[in-house]
Amino acid sequence: MVEGSARPAVLTWQRREKDGTPVRLVDHTFTPPEARGQGLAGKLVEAIVADAREHGFRIAPQCPYVVSAFARHPEWVDVKA
Repeated sequence: MVEGSARPAVLTWQRREKDGTPVRLVDHTFTPPEARGQGLAGKLVEAIVADAREHGFRIAPQCPYVVSAFARHPEWVDVKA
């Protein structure tokens, strides 16, 4: 839950597989309006990138926010599907 909000910030994904490698198709991010501008969506993307590195899956960005985050972070290429 986000402090001061009745709703959580979320990042949603679908489990997939590509060429035998597990993939998370990231399809949506949401930050409650009252909590926007605090970098919460960015922290969610950073968390799934860290999880991908730790657990050996790749990320297929579909959400426009995640697509742009990957464009801003070329160092994430190792986990991009």
